[in-house]
Amino acid sequence: MTGGKRLILQLLVVCLAAPVVRSGWLQGTATFYGGSDGSGTMGGACGYTNLYDQGYGLDNAALSTVLFNDGASCGQCYLIICDQGKSTMCKPGTSITVSATNLCPPNYDLPNDNGGWCNPPRPHFDMSQPAWEKIGIYRAGIIPIVYQQVKCWRTGGLRFTMLGFNYFELVLVTNVAGSGSIKSISVKGTNTGWMQMSRNWGVIWQGMSGLMGQTLSLSITSTGGQNIVCENIIPAGWHFGQTFSTWRQFDY
Repeated sequence: MTGGKRLILQLLVVCLAAPVVRSGWLQGTATFYGGSDGSGTMGGACGYTNLYDQGYGLDNAALSTVLFNDGASCGQCYLIICDQGKSTMCKPGTSITVSATNLCPPNYDLPNDNGGWCNPPRPHFDMSQPAWEKIGIYRAGIIPIVYQQVKCWRTGGLRFTMLGFNYFELVLVTNVAGSGSIKSISVKGTNTGWMQMSRNWGVIWQGMSGLMGQTLSLSITSTGGQNIVCENIIPAGWHFGQTFSTWRQFDY
């Protein structure tokens, strides 16, 4: 059997049990970071802190510049398979679904094909080591992959963490299912109408409106186009650092 036919057969087998597909198969590469326990992947350019507490765990990856999309891709999920047709360092019959939780920054001092893996226009995933080793052999270091964006599945509902300081409110949105990422957010206080928030960075949204002491409602639209309105989700006595959860969750 040729390498191409082996890859097609592998894709067919994996697709039988794969998550809901959002795009076609694309080619890229993958490396790993963060240590054997994945602890080095906590935090990062999306604004997440403890990935366990926020519903993401260690099946995560930092995206190259072209995939990161200035933080708009944070939270999205990708099904990844090592391309056996191009490498003997794959673990046959395996796949992994990862969540985008960080940026893999470019290194313009290195060429794109020799160390500058995250330079534009390369699609590259710098995965947590535990996730990467589910599909690749450790000594390879870097492997060719095929990937596609898929639906995210999360346990529980959306979570909102209040950050910032008075007159500069920030909301960190986590545990997002469906498309996994947020297109827009509006906030309404007890004494205000609906006000559009803007992306501060990653999954952190800002609104400079002095909303302290007010009960807050949030209207969230996913990049899949679904809108969820959480009425009075944040009580009047909220303070910075608190996290509030809802049973509401995105399907797409």
